[in-house]
Amino acid sequence: MAFFETLGTIKEKTKDIAHAGKQMSKQFVEIAKLNMANASEEEGIRKAYLEIGKLYYAERGLTPDAPYAALCERVTSAKTLIAENKAKIETIRAEEGISEEDPVEDTVPPEEPTAADSGCDCCGHSEQPEQPASAQTDKPEEEAPEQ
Repeated sequence: MAFFETLGTIKEKTKDIAHAGKQMSKQFVEIAKLNMANASEEEGIRKAYLEIGKLYYAERGLTPDAPYAALCERVTSAKTLIAENKAKIETIRAEEGISEEDPVEDTVPPEEPTAADSGCDCCGHSEQPEQPASAQTDKPEEEAPEQ
């Protein structure tokens, strides 16, 4: 009879462990959902900050308050450079007879991602694992022989 009692005890402990594992899985899923909701809200904040900046520059970009002067100057300088580049593009097109329909990219590329923008929003890990220098070669990988 002791054998069956031990077997019953093991069965109960196994059920308890399985139940605890199920509870932990539910908690991990809930944490993941909350992290995703936080990432979504943070993206909304980032977009709102961007819009605030655009509005401030539109209203006060030429006469900004002292803390914003350097940033507004960067925007103004960039806009001036873009206008100059567009004028050069038009000059080159006129001289070379290149029409607007020709496949020449004349839009400003999106802002380059920063280190903070790369990787996962919830924990910051890189989406692509970095390879050690020894693994980065110009040679194509050799395929394993079929057996």
